[in-house]
Amino acid sequence: MAFELPTLPYAKDALAPTISAETLDFHYGKHHKAYVDKTNGFVADKGLEGKSLVEVIRHAKEAGDKALFNNSAQIWNHSFYWFGLTPEPKEPSGKLAELIEKSFGSKEELVKKLVAESTNHFSNGWGWLVLEGGELKVTSLHDADTPVVYDYQPLLTIDVWEHAYYIDYRNQRPAYLEALTKIIDWDFVAQNLDGEGVSRADQKG
Repeated sequence: MAFELPTLPYAKDALAPTISAETLDFHYGKHHKAYVDKTNGFVADKGLEGKSLVEVIRHAKEAGDKALFNNSAQIWNHSFYWFGLTPEPKEPSGKLAELIEKSFGSKEELVKKLVAESTNHFSNGWGWLVLEGGELKVTSLHDADTPVVYDYQPLLTIDVWEHAYYIDYRNQRPAYLEALTKIIDWDFVAQNLDGEGVSRADQKG
């Protein structure tokens, strides 16, 4: 069974005007799909059928297989990104709200730090909110790199590759980031504290 482009949890026009249907058509329908198609080709050639997406990513990292790593990791990163957005955002609550207050003081301060980290990230990559040692931390990773090969737990990601925002914002990455923080699915972020949301980005090949 091959990896598949995951079904979006909302309609393609549901995130507009923050993310337009046209951007979804290209970003999700072409870029994300290309990573899926290329990964399936690599998996078949290398005899990795039946492994989960995370297993494939970790295998590629350990083997130094950059082509397989870049494409398979981008499937996971993109799926995680889409699941972290919603047309009906809510405020953080419960354990997540407590951790945010402990680590950043407030949701607003967390958002500021995430926007700053993602704005200042040079070239392509991802801004991340992760859990490490029981504390929330903001960081960023370059290109296709992904937390699933490191010792911290991903909670939320922001895509800062230009194809994520160029149609709607041209080269104005800060404007995209400010708008994006208004449609974060904080319920999904909370689920990731227990690993429930993270598992949605994985799939069996």
